[in-house]
Amino acid sequence: MAAMRVDPVELAEQALAALSEAGSGLLIDTLSERAKSESEAARQRLKSGTPASALDGMPTAWKDLFDLRGRVTTAGSVVLKTEPPAVKDADVVNTLCRAGVVSLGTLTMTEFAYSGIGINPHYGTPRNPNGTGPARVPGGSSSGSAVAVARGILPFTIGTDTGGSVRVPAAFNGIVGYKASTGRYPMTGIFPLSRTLDSLGPLARSVADCALVDAVLRGKGGSRSEPAQPSALTLLVPSNVVLDGCEDAVRANFEASCEQLARAGAVIERIDLSPLDEAIEVMGRHGSILGAEAFELHRERLEEPSASRLDRRVRKRIGTAAEMTAMDLSAVVEARARLIAQSTTRIGTALVAFPTTPHVAPELAPLEADDDVFYRANAKTLRNTMLGNFLDWCGVSMPNGTGTDGMPTGFLLSAPHGRDEALLSAALGIEAILSGT
Repeated sequence: MAAMRVDPVELAEQALAALSEAGSGLLIDTLSERAKSESEAARQRLKSGTPASALDGMPTAWKDLFDLRGRVTTAGSVVLKTEPPAVKDADVVNTLCRAGVVSLGTLTMTEFAYSGIGINPHYGTPRNPNGTGPARVPGGSSSGSAVAVARGILPFTIGTDTGGSVRVPAAFNGIVGYKASTGRYPMTGIFPLSRTLDSLGPLARSVADCALVDAVLRGKGGSRSEPAQPSALTLLVPSNVVLDGCEDAVRANFEASCEQLARAGAVIERIDLSPLDEAIEVMGRHGSILGAEAFELHRERLEEPSASRLDRRVRKRIGTAAEMTAMDLSAVVEARARLIAQSTTRIGTALVAFPTTPHVAPELAPLEADDDVFYRANAKTLRNTMLGNFLDWCGVSMPNGTGTDGMPTGFLLSAPHGRDEALLSAALGIEAILSGT
């Protein structure tokens, strides 16, 4: 991002113009006056040699679930437009604002953040910029956030991740997405999906840029993790669940990545990580924490006349959790605690690696035309990433090649909760190998 250090006012104007020219489906609202004020202040700090941080003057735009003072937080929906405007910025927005980051506007997302596909019938669906054939989905729920970075309009954005909403769009768009451990950043002022599982993380063009954003968010200035030497890494590759049904190119690219890392000195250990199977079995039998908490949040809204204005796919998915009982939720919570402990012990100081998604970004038209096709694609898209949320892992998705129609594939590196520094250090070293730099 340092190479982008040009005049902040010009940079903001260029980014705003590019966002506007991108058409419907990317930018929801523009914060022109705020952007002008913040970019001019950044210009003065840089001229005087007193930057607020390593990100001072860098533009970004916000996924439409972060509170921005004076604006109604609509969370990708139209039914929230009558809510009162936010009286202050979300904590994360405020932190980056004080660091000199310039806020340009709000970006499209899946309604209420409840899908890994990225379709939004209210504000439009941003087209994945990769490939040469039919339009492909952007991935969700941080759809506009990923596309704005992938198109080179913004140097970074901040997404939320409850079942894969940072890592999936990162993989689909060929960029890097870092899902931090839950609790690493404050969640105040962010429209929730699941208060238990919600987490945050940056999307950017490189692991180094994600690590820089993380450092600034945590008050560490420009201090970042150092790349780990491959010879110091042990990567556990599960032989169960996460490789099932992968497209040929996804599987081939992942195996090629593992071979590259092994040649560089990393230890690749194939294991049967049983908590993955058990997590899927528990959720299949009892339902999910995400579903239960989303239903509780939106239960009254589903009974209001305005429910007819919701995305029908989101409305149906929220409603399915109505059948969960208190005993079901208790069983899932108990099993989750047990499986987190088991997986943490088994992983130890190693890291876990597998494909971010089993397939490249699907074509958009068939998913918009057939809801059953959409539901199947969404479930498969989120299969690998949601396991990390259930087991309370942090994770980084990195591009590692292309598949059908030149669409990107993703390499997902994960670690147990709280091991973010080790994860970022390993990802920095691995990225250099996978990218050949």
